[in-house]
Parts: sequence; structure tokens; C-alpha cells
Amino acid sequence: MPAAMNKRTQQVYTLLVEVGRNAGDGLPEGATGAALMCYASGVDEAEAVRETVAILKQADLSPLDVSGYGTLDERLAEGHDIDDGERALMQRALDENSVIVAQMTPFFGDEPDES
Repeated sequence: MPAAMNKRTQQVYTLLVEVGRNAGDGLPEGATGAALMCYASGVDEAEAVRETVAILKQADLSPLDVSGYGTLDERLAEGHDIDDGERALMQRALDENSVIVAQMTPFFGDEPDES
């Protein structure tokens, strides 16, 4: 078997993770949870999701849901506008084989009820 078949290439995936509250999570007082924009490396999206969830749990966060937005190439093909700052964070995640939390948006319970 050729060597190239043995090693799968790491890629960076853009993930949006919704988290709930947990003691010691560091979210602002009054927040009911948050959305975290993450860049995570992995040989596939499933691995990137598993690693991201594990790291967030270690940070006392409570992941509830993960939405995947694909790799850089997939996002470009869908017409996403990706600036140099975002590309640099993606490259850092790849270089460090890590998860980068690029943005946190807290949720508060004061959104209008749509009923």
C-alpha cells in the first residue's frame, strides 16, 4: 500500500457550537448560553467535531449542538467571503492541530417570544 494511503490529510473545519450554562463556564452573568464560532483541525469533520466538543467540555462549557460549515475550499465554493483574519485563524488551527474559538456570542433570555 502506498504511504499516501496510510496518512489522511488534516483539514480545518468551521464549526458553530451552541453551549448551555455550566458552573464555572465563564459566560456573562444572565446569559442562558452562547454560540461559539470555532476552527478545528481533523482528518474529517466528525473528528473535528469530537475534538471540539472534548476541548469545550474540558473548559467547563456544556456543548448542546454543533453545526458544520465545511473546509475553507468548501466554504469558498459556496460563495462565503472569508477575510485574511479568518484565514489566519484557520491556518493557526491547522499548524497547531488545534481548536480555535474565534468568536463567542452570548445568548440572553430576553429575546421576544414568537408565539
